[in-house]
Amino acid sequence: MLATSCSRLCRGTPSSRARRALSLFSGSGPSNWTKVVSDAEKIVGYPTSFMSLRCLLSDELSNVAMHVRKLVGTQHPLLSTARGFVYDNRNNLQMRGVIVLLMSKAAGPSHTASDLLAQDMVSGIYPSQRNLAEITELIHTAFLVHRGIVNLKEWTVSDGPLKDMQFGNKMAVLSGDFLLANACTGLAQLNNTKVVELISSAIGDIVQGIYYENSSNTEQANGPTDGVDVATWEEQTFLSHGALLAKSCQAAMELAKHDKDSQRLAYKYGKHLSLGHKLNSDLQPFVKRSVGEPLSFSLSAAPVVFHRQIVGQERWHQQLQQAKTLRNQLDYSKLLAAVKSERGMSSTVDLCRYHGNKALEAIQAFPSSEARSALENIASAITKF
Repeated sequence: MLATSCSRLCRGTPSSRARRALSLFSGSGPSNWTKVVSDAEKIVGYPTSFMSLRCLLSDELSNVAMHVRKLVGTQHPLLSTARGFVYDNRNNLQMRGVIVLLMSKAAGPSHTASDLLAQDMVSGIYPSQRNLAEITELIHTAFLVHRGIVNLKEWTVSDGPLKDMQFGNKMAVLSGDFLLANACTGLAQLNNTKVVELISSAIGDIVQGIYYENSSNTEQANGPTDGVDVATWEEQTFLSHGALLAKSCQAAMELAKHDKDSQRLAYKYGKHLSLGHKLNSDLQPFVKRSVGEPLSFSLSAAPVVFHRQIVGQERWHQQLQQAKTLRNQLDYSKLLAAVKSERGMSSTVDLCRYHGNKALEAIQAFPSSEARSALENIASAITKF
């Protein structure tokens, strides 16, 4: 029921051509991001696969993969997403799971945990915490696949055969629902009511966040709107991009029987790290661009939100009109110049650094260790542009 409702919500997402090349995380990120996460994976002994070997070898997923192969040669986003699971070395799909494991190792066993329970730890991490990290990745991947569902109302003959897109959408719904169902099954097997409540609420947060995104994209497609202010942008971004990591970090502390203060700090780290990473990602089109690469960015990106709030709605609407081409499409280079002319970018950088510092602040309460240092490195990396 939950998986089906999630796929229906994602299916209604307006999908512009600029967004059909589905990114696997939020963006390429800073140049040292791959090394930071790679080093972190070595600390927790987590394999660089997008989910567990058990799931990869399951008959159900093998059947899904076989059907996805039929999309080869089409332009459906699900194919590029599937390729990224195997070949992507840049966006680090496992980031959320790795952070959950690093947080688990940094906190260590609690004082209330029995010696017998501590004997189950491998590399300083409980099996239940590893299962939680896997569940977190499954949920993220499920929504990632669902987000690749194409709005067929926008599809034209020049984009390719409609039947390919229809088949791709069916496979995206099936694949995403399958992953989400597996995550929910694994969540129940953890046998911890509070953890189930936390992760279930995170799934609800993601659905709510996607709803806000869909509403915003629909309004933008229908013409210029007043948009959201920065505070609202942060609230909505946390729902769709931060709640899962924040609540997974908190759940990892709960599984190890840590106190509420430790859970609060873990939640705080996950929240601020997620927001900082999203801000860093939103900045990438404005600070880095390869020669010859087509320029595009979302009008809901943080620098644009800041810019719109700084210049006011009237001036922003004028800039939108000036950026339109004869075909009534947006010239993103003109919008880029407009955003760069004000303080939208610098304000986004300042907010990104704020969230990075808050994440660093949260992790200081944990004992000094290799795992804590890795978490600090990750928090520092999101402030590099």
